[in-house]
Amino acid sequence: MKGTLKKSKKNFAALIIIVLTFIIAALLYLGGIFDYLENKTYDFRVKALAGQSRPSDDIIVILLDQRSIDWGQRERGWSWPWPRAAYAELTDYMKAGGANSLTLDVLFSEPSVYGPQDDEAFAQASARFGRVVQAAFFSSQAGKDRFWPAGLNKPLFSSSGGTSLPPSRWDTLEMAAQFPLETLRNTAEAIGSTTNGADPVDDVYRRAYLFTPFDHRLIPGLAPASLLASGSLQGISYDQKKQTIQWGDYTLPVDKDGGILLRFRGEIDRYIPYSASDVLQSAADYRTGETPNLPPEDFSGKYVFFGYNAPGLFDIFSTPISSVYPGVGVHITLLDNLLQGDFIREIPVWVNLLCIFLAAVLITLLTLYSRRIPLSVGGTVFLIAIIIALCFGVYHFGSLWLHLVPILFSVIAAFLGSTLYNYATEGSQKRFIKSAFSRYLSPKVIDQIIADPSKLNLGGEKREMTAIFTDIQRFSSISEALQKEYADDGPKVLVELLNLYLTEMSNIVLENGGTIDKYEGDAIIAFFGAPIWTGQHAALACRSAVKMKKRELELRAEIMKADGAFAVPLSKLIEGKAIRNERPLYTRIGINSGDMVVGNMGTPNKMDYTIMGNAVNLAARLEGVNKQYDTSGILISEYTRDKIGDDFILRGLSRVRVVGVNTPLRLYELLDTREDASPKTLKLVEVWEQGFAAYEKQKFPEALKVFKAICQADAQDLVAKKYLDRCEKYIAAPPTDEKWDDGVDNLTEK
Repeated sequence: MKGTLKKSKKNFAALIIIVLTFIIAALLYLGGIFDYLENKTYDFRVKALAGQSRPSDDIIVILLDQRSIDWGQRERGWSWPWPRAAYAELTDYMKAGGANSLTLDVLFSEPSVYGPQDDEAFAQASARFGRVVQAAFFSSQAGKDRFWPAGLNKPLFSSSGGTSLPPSRWDTLEMAAQFPLETLRNTAEAIGSTTNGADPVDDVYRRAYLFTPFDHRLIPGLAPASLLASGSLQGISYDQKKQTIQWGDYTLPVDKDGGILLRFRGEIDRYIPYSASDVLQSAADYRTGETPNLPPEDFSGKYVFFGYNAPGLFDIFSTPISSVYPGVGVHITLLDNLLQGDFIREIPVWVNLLCIFLAAVLITLLTLYSRRIPLSVGGTVFLIAIIIALCFGVYHFGSLWLHLVPILFSVIAAFLGSTLYNYATEGSQKRFIKSAFSRYLSPKVIDQIIADPSKLNLGGEKREMTAIFTDIQRFSSISEALQKEYADDGPKVLVELLNLYLTEMSNIVLENGGTIDKYEGDAIIAFFGAPIWTGQHAALACRSAVKMKKRELELRAEIMKADGAFAVPLSKLIEGKAIRNERPLYTRIGINSGDMVVGNMGTPNKMDYTIMGNAVNLAARLEGVNKQYDTSGILISEYTRDKIGDDFILRGLSRVRVVGVNTPLRLYELLDTREDASPKTLKLVEVWEQGFAAYEKQKFPEALKVFKAICQADAQDLVAKKYLDRCEKYIAAPPTDEKWDDGVDNLTEK
């Protein structure tokens, strides 16, 4: 019931986070709050992928650059501005080459400073070519003409098929114009508008416009005018549902203001622009019969644009490609997109809103229902990378602008909301876990549980583990002696001794990933393999036992010193019979592996994280069996032996039936780890195996010799002494088959 309620609360929290994130992100998106940042991320996409598309081969750009100005001064004696005769030469050369059209992104609205004959020369050249586009400028803030010039019959756009006119950002504005000189506009094949509106958010030119409305007419931009001058149709139709303009074979996606998103090809140098001086020099060479560097046939069938690109001429725009982009480049890009049919289309608002919603859903579910913080953070970062890659992909392959910033905002907002909820609701749980388990789990294990509480099954479960039981030999006698020796201070001394011992031994268990089950007086009960599972539970238990015995030797030496750190030295008790002189403060340890039940057991008000089962009971039995075999202090079962490999030095003992267990099992005395074992220990085990093998085969005289040799080498080896006594007994009175029972010892004590 509690788990169901908790799950319901989390589900409700997820719903609230998703809804709030979506509403906030959607309102900010629709309100234009993200526009500035979104524009910058869009510009990054445009610039990064500009080189992946090829500029049209049908466009040629001629730029009047600083080199051309210097050439004109040096070779022709032209000061700035150039005479119109220079443009006449250029126009005649385009006619000679058979260009489709020549579009001049230059406003010739004032008479030439070189006189009327200069303007006339240019006008005659335009008339001879017949496909020249002159520029006009339209603005709501500047311009001297309010009406289209009377009698000026040039190709203009018109609505075809009775459809409604497409929208324009200038529909509600009163526009004024600057037209070319009358003689120039009359001889031009078309008049093109240079007007293109920058994005009002940041003054960057990302869009171009097919036409500019003026005096109830639709004046084509320079790019479409270059096509009209070469014979394209004038009729256009607008599909409001699809938000497209259809012009002959051209389909142009437009926004609500009639703007056309441009696919820039990169810097204008990708069109390999010609310098005006090179073209004029080639024209001069052509007229004199010399071979020009730029032969006229290079311009055959091309749409030629002429523009300024010299310092101080101020025809510079800020675009996604560069903040100093030649103005003629925007018109060229529109024509390029028309010819190749690959405009960028802005994804509909509802699709962007759907992406915002899906992002909030994915991140909320990932963060709220992932129990690992690194997983939720990593998943969020991965999703952000996917979203960025998706935005780049749909731009490059689908020619679509998917808004990135509002989706990323949705991701971050949902992640923060979910994380705060997790912290608020699960922080107390984590603090509880840390407090509850800090006294019997290692810090590393606690951190793992906090990071992934699913590893902790609070209801109890059956799993294979290893249990370890420790007990201090004759501790009751030590306690009695302390009480007698120190009278009223006896309990204090006893607690000090016990706390010192338990602290040192427990730290070893925890350092090896074990869990302290409980303390029973001087006894420690611990287990390995829960709450965090490890396949090395048996080896970790054995390693802990070996370290405990070694630390015990160090403690024993310390507390026996009269001037040691321990407040009351035990050396005073040695003379009595309470502590055996050879082994004061001596621990017996029993270890067994097998299936156990582990979990929180008890009542709702009082629970212990503990272990139960026959395998646990056997570990407790083995601790006591140490006393019956006079071992060095550590006994493990054959079940544990099978799981620790060859990393430890063991010597096998008899098979036994312990109290409460009918099945015989082999006992092993754990002596040391293999990496720390001394040559003496290794030699002992080698000799022991020979003697014990003879013993189990009832070759008692042979076994006797081996055990006697071991005892002579080490009088403190009480295990060898025990088996030596048995051999002497069986030699004197050989056991019957019934009494021998395959060498199994039936133990009657716990």
